[in-house]
This record gives sequence, C-alpha cells and structure tokens, in this order.
Amino acid sequence: MQRADKTWWCLVALSGALMVIVGAYAAHGLASRTSAAMVDIVETGVRYQAWHTLAMLAVLAWRNHSPQRGQHIVLALWALGITAFSGSLYLMAIVGLGVGIVTPIGGLLLTAGWLGLAATALFSR
Repeated sequence: MQRADKTWWCLVALSGALMVIVGAYAAHGLASRTSAAMVDIVETGVRYQAWHTLAMLAVLAWRNHSPQRGQHIVLALWALGITAFSGSLYLMAIVGLGVGIVTPIGGLLLTAGWLGLAATALFSR
C-alpha cells in the first residue's frame, strides 16, 4: 500500500469515528441544549458524512484493486465537501456559528466528487 493511501485510510477512519461521535451527541445530548430543528440539521450533516465516508471506502478499495488517475481527486473533493458541508452544519447547530455560504460550497464539492467519480470510471484503463 502506498503512503498516500495509508493517509486516506486513516482520514476515512477518522471521519467514521467523528460521525459516530457527533451522531451520538445529536441523539443523546444536543436535544437538551437546542431546538429539534438544530438536532435535525446535525443529523443531516451526519447522514451526508456517513454516505460519503462509505463512498470513500469504496474508492479506496477500488484503488487498491485498480489504481486510476482521478481517484485521489474524487477522494479530495469528498473530503473537502464533508468538511465544508457537514462541518458547517455542525458548527451552526452545536456552536451557534453562522457560516453562510460554506454549506452550499460543501454541497458543490460533494457533487463534483460524484461527477469526478463518473469521469474516472469512464476514462479508466
């Protein structure tokens, strides 16, 4: 396994751990501190983080079997998208920090990752 792939595996593992921690906090501790709407916002962030963390695992498994040029770009777009989209939702609901345009930019990064995945698959060797 290449060093860069080990780094990606570690980042994906940390994303998985973070989503469990934040999801558990939303389910068991956040409701007493904020409104149901804010809990729903955190749950949306966790859901998007979960799906994209699983997708990153799939790309890493694919990369292990058949390395392709675009795979790292897809992983980077999804990592940035999770950070911007889910992270901004967490900051808004848990900390009360309004981050404005960051959430939709995160959504665009997640979408770009999916389009990058399509392009990578289309042009793979």
